[in-house]
Amino acid sequence: MLDLTYDSPDPKVIAGDTGPWEIVIGLEVHAQVASASKLFSDASTEFGAEPNSNVSFVDAAMPGMLPVINEFCVAQAVRTGLGLNAKVNLVSAFDRKNYFYPDLPQGYQISQLYHPIVGEGEVLVDLAPGIARKVRIERIHLEQDAGKSIHDMDPESSFVDLNRTGVALMEIVSRPDVRGPEEAAAYVGKLRQILRYLGTCDGNMQNGNLRADVNISVCRPGDHEAFLASGDHDVLGTRCEVKNMNSMRFIQQAIEFEARRQIRILEDGGSVEQETRLYDPEKGETRSMRSKEEAHDYRYFPCPDLLPLEIERSWVDAIKDSLPELPDAKKARFVTEYGMTEYDAGVLTADVDSAAYFEEVAKGRDGKSAANWVINELFGRLRRHDLEISDSPVSAAQLGTILDLIGKGDISGKIAKELFDIVWSDGGDPAELVESRGMKQVTDTGAIEEAVNKVMDDNPDQAMKARDNPKLAGWFVGQVMKATDGKANPKVVNELVKKRLGL
Repeated sequence: MLDLTYDSPDPKVIAGDTGPWEIVIGLEVHAQVASASKLFSDASTEFGAEPNSNVSFVDAAMPGMLPVINEFCVAQAVRTGLGLNAKVNLVSAFDRKNYFYPDLPQGYQISQLYHPIVGEGEVLVDLAPGIARKVRIERIHLEQDAGKSIHDMDPESSFVDLNRTGVALMEIVSRPDVRGPEEAAAYVGKLRQILRYLGTCDGNMQNGNLRADVNISVCRPGDHEAFLASGDHDVLGTRCEVKNMNSMRFIQQAIEFEARRQIRILEDGGSVEQETRLYDPEKGETRSMRSKEEAHDYRYFPCPDLLPLEIERSWVDAIKDSLPELPDAKKARFVTEYGMTEYDAGVLTADVDSAAYFEEVAKGRDGKSAANWVINELFGRLRRHDLEISDSPVSAAQLGTILDLIGKGDISGKIAKELFDIVWSDGGDPAELVESRGMKQVTDTGAIEEAVNKVMDDNPDQAMKARDNPKLAGWFVGQVMKATDGKANPKVVNELVKKRLGL
C-alpha cells in the first residue's frame, strides 16, 4: 500500500544582503467549468468560434434580460469541491462585483463573495517521492468570466469579443501555504490533474481555460510559522498579485523575479505597495498594473436577480457516489496491483487519459511489462513528436497485441521494437504484420542448433577462449542472432551456446 502521509519540505530561502528571506505564496486559480453552455444563459462555450457569435441577450446585458442558473455548472462546482475534500455549502448566494471595463457589458460581474458554494478543503502536492506540501483550500466560488479586449488588430482602435462573457468559472482560492516557485507550479499542476480526472475543467492553459493569479510576499524565517499559529497576515509582509498566469514556467519565473524585487525594496529601507502586477515573459519581469483593490472597492452587494442557491444533501451525496477514482488513489492502486514503483505509478497517473491507456494495455497482462512499454517506448515517442496520448498512432489494443506476441514467444524484444516502429508509421494489426512480413521468431531448436554449430565451427579459437572465460559466450549469442536476422529465440540460443561450450 502506498503511504500517502507526507512530511512538508523546507521552504524556499533567498539570501539577501541583510540575511535570509522566505517566499509565501497564495493562489487564486480560475478554472473554466466544462459545460456546453454558460453560467446564466444557454449560449455556447465553444472555443475558437467567430467573434461575438456565442453571445445571448443575457450576455450582452440587454434591458430586461435576467440570468437563469445553469444546474450543470453548479453540479460541476460541487463535484470539484468533493474531489478536493472540501465542504459543500448547501446554501450559497451570488453577489454583484461592480467595476467598469469595456468587455464587461453589464458593468458588474456576478460572483460569490459572502456565501461561496464550496468552503475549506485541501490538496496534497507531490514534490518528490514521500515528500509533499499540504495546501489548504479556503473556498471555491462560481462566477462569470468577462469578455476579451483585442488591441493588436488596428493601430487606432481596440475591439471586444464577448464570446467568453458569462462563461462559468470556478475560482479556487488557496491559503498562503505554498513556499516556493516550484511548489506553486506543482500545486497548479496537481489541481489541473484532479480537475481533469473529475471532468470539471479540461485544464487547457493555452486557451485560457485554466489560469492563476499569484499572490506573493516575502518574510523572515519563522514568520510563516507565526502566521500559522496566530492567523495574523501582517507577519507575512505586504503581498502583490501577479494576474492571469497561464503557464507553469511563467508562474515560476514571475514568483522568482517578484520575490527578489520585494526583497530589494525592503533591504533598501522602502515598503512594498500592495498592487496588481503583470508578468512580461519577454523581459522576464513583473510590472505594475494598478493599485490593489480591496473587496469594498468593488462595491459588492447581493445580486437582486438571483435567489439564494439551495441544494439538497441527497443531491450532493449522489454526485459524491459518482466520483471517479482520483489520482492519489489510482497511484496507490497501481503500486499495489501492478507491482510497479511509486515513480512509475506517478508517471502513468499524471494524466487521466494516460492512466486509462495503460490500464487497457495491462488488462490480463503483466503490469510491469506493460508499464515499461508505455512509459519508455510510447511516451518517449510521443514526446519526440510532440503528441498527446489521445493522438497516439499506436492504440492500446495494438500495443497490447505486441505484448501478447512477446509473451507467446512469437517475437523477441528486438523484433517487438521493430514491429512497434511499423505500427507507429503504417498502422495495421501487429499479429498480421508479423505473419505477412516474416517477422516471427524462430523457435525450432533444430534450426537454431544448426546456426549455433556453424558459428562455433567457423570460430574455433574464440570457442576455446570462451570455455576458459564464460563471459565471452555472449559474443556467440550475438553472432547467432545476427545470422538469423534477430529472429532466433534468445533464450534458446543462450542455452544451446552454453551446451556446446560445455558451460
